[in-house]
Amino acid sequence: MQLKNMGLLYRPRRLRNSELLRSLVRETIITKDDFIYPLFVAAGKGIEKEISSMPGIFQRSIDRLGPEIDELLKIGVPRVILFGIPEQKDEIGSDSFSDEGIIQQATRYLKSQYPELMVITDVCMCEYTDHGHCGIIHEGDVHNDTTLHYLQKQVVSHARAGVDMVAPSGMMDGMVSAIREALDEEGFEQIPIMSYSVKYASAFYGPFRDAAESAPRFGDRKRYQMDSANMLEGLREVELDIDEGADIVMVKPALSYLDVIAQVRAVTNLPVACYNVSGEYSMVKAAAEKGWIDGEKVMMEMLLSMKRAGADIIITYFAKEAAGLL
Repeated sequence: MQLKNMGLLYRPRRLRNSELLRSLVRETIITKDDFIYPLFVAAGKGIEKEISSMPGIFQRSIDRLGPEIDELLKIGVPRVILFGIPEQKDEIGSDSFSDEGIIQQATRYLKSQYPELMVITDVCMCEYTDHGHCGIIHEGDVHNDTTLHYLQKQVVSHARAGVDMVAPSGMMDGMVSAIREALDEEGFEQIPIMSYSVKYASAFYGPFRDAAESAPRFGDRKRYQMDSANMLEGLREVELDIDEGADIVMVKPALSYLDVIAQVRAVTNLPVACYNVSGEYSMVKAAAEKGWIDGEKVMMEMLLSMKRAGADIIITYFAKEAAGLL
């Protein structure tokens, strides 16, 4: 049969005939070095509590972190981001900037016992305030500039504890500039900032609020986190953070915002991170448990989409599982 006049002189399928061919021409590749693994560190001792809405993810006290870190290092994931669950919360989140706070203690422990581990700390107030909001409340709302002062105190305490990088997540205007100034003034100019530059007020955060015990006690976070409908606003946020000294910019969540990741990638040469958030993780786990999907394949396809969209770094609860398949 003559096919030359049917547009079939070039057959894309030729390069799909075997895995050796497919891997040879593969455009996007995920590696273990793309991943950061979140850890939830709880005050106290002997704590190893699985989060009901996030199967396989635990709150752990410092004395129970060792086996988890050993496993991460063994499978080749030497980067973690810490979230704290303090023993007590108050209106100004005192534990967040105390040198004896849960994150500060955990950082000192990890850096002393595992010097090869990269420790990143989430910088926010929501996990430490009794009202669950990301800053200091004044007249029923988070007061932006007062909050900046407390974020400065927080990052300096993290730096003294030995952190490798800080990651401000509260979406306060000017937070990167304030944090850079505080770190530099205290002699920590070498510590980079990975800013949650584009963080949406998303319904995908639900399970995280169980994990970090950080649900707001009143209202919501729409007055400081971004409207899900907006992209251009996110690009302005990225531009501001870059001007203020961010070393890495982030989009959160990831899966429903792949278009935003791609646009951020197009406007900056800085490394771009994304956060594969708790709701994205839990949906896959729940559907896989029901037998509706192949959880491993969906996980890898999801992570691949984030990398393909332009993310250099993926914060993900799947890091251990995915690394085991790479």
